[in-house]
Amino acid sequence: MTAYIIDAARTPRGRGKKDKGALSGVHPQELLAQTLNELVRRAGVDAALVDDVVVGCVTQAQEQGACVARNAVLAAAWPDTVTGVTLNRFCGSGLQAVNFAAMGVMSGQQELVVGGGVESMSRVPMGADGAGIDGNNHVLRERVFQVPQGISADLIATMEGFTRDDVDAFALESQRKAGVAIEEGRFARALFAVKDPRTGEILLERDEHPRPDTTLEGLGQLQASFVKMGAMPVGPSGETLDQLALRRYPDVKEIQHVHTAGNSSGIVDGAAAVLLASERAVKAHGLKPRAKIRAMATIGAEPIIMLTAPTPASQKALKLAGMEAKDIDLWEINEAFATVPLQTMRNLDVDPAKVNVNGGSIALGHPLGGTGAVLLQTAIDELERRGLATALITLCIGGGMGIATIIERV
Repeated sequence: MTAYIIDAARTPRGRGKKDKGALSGVHPQELLAQTLNELVRRAGVDAALVDDVVVGCVTQAQEQGACVARNAVLAAAWPDTVTGVTLNRFCGSGLQAVNFAAMGVMSGQQELVVGGGVESMSRVPMGADGAGIDGNNHVLRERVFQVPQGISADLIATMEGFTRDDVDAFALESQRKAGVAIEEGRFARALFAVKDPRTGEILLERDEHPRPDTTLEGLGQLQASFVKMGAMPVGPSGETLDQLALRRYPDVKEIQHVHTAGNSSGIVDGAAAVLLASERAVKAHGLKPRAKIRAMATIGAEPIIMLTAPTPASQKALKLAGMEAKDIDLWEINEAFATVPLQTMRNLDVDPAKVNVNGGSIALGHPLGGTGAVLLQTAIDELERRGLATALITLCIGGGMGIATIIERV
């Protein structure tokens, strides 16, 4: 059976700084609730018809604990009969939520399902769940001592030969493309204005994180983010985090730390939601699909280097779809760190002109649990704008995983 994408909605991404970002005063349940209501308004669907709301959220603690999906459904004043479930596949959570929603439809067990995600990084910062830098227990650490993702990104850059100039140049292009996209209103189809739930005042109408005035010189002046962290001794052996990473890759003599705040993804607040429907639901409710799911895949990879799995995840999805990389019209490769899309493009021989054509998470920000759903929306909008057919969305994931979804415009 086919899972059709009926419509999508997302908040603007607000700076993820307490009391400074425009969305920092909005509870994450409310961010998602407004998104859900905007989604059904656009789709022209009665919320009571929705079988389930599947939501990605990475830091499920404090205000994002206690099943943010169900509480957002209630905050949206949807019928009590509509259920919600919250999942965590780290940075792939938002896309995994869409994929699980699609699977429910494709199985024939559900007719209308929402998939999406939320993350309020200003109110619930990374690490608020108390898991530490890797979440490993002592038994697992004896076998796999995971390091922070920034060190993994620098390790990949070192092994691939990506220099500071390379990653800065990629970051500058992300900012340039995002600036053009904003000026041309390319995100207008997906965005809605977030309002203060008490006063109705508009809080944010457009993405707050981009810095279109970024220059290569300015990027070059930023300090590498993970030098001190890499030199930090951990455990009874006194080994540093860099040394622990290199224990797995002894041919690498030293990690070159090239990632900075300017060429890594931005910390932001945001929510996104996508409505998926069966063919029966499309016909029964007179819905007009925008796209359909062609293939979905996840795959694991080596957990210390951690961020290399977009390549095999994309290959797996392409195989399921009976396609090759050259058949994809547009790519959304999450810019967790500049080295991730650089490596993925090189591995798959993808034309950079097809990748992140409206900028990515370096410029626009990465609301962890919601990003995958945001990227899928961006891909659909751009396929429609350009009159193209297919897109592949892929994200690297903590712990050495990758996720990929291929969509086709209807």
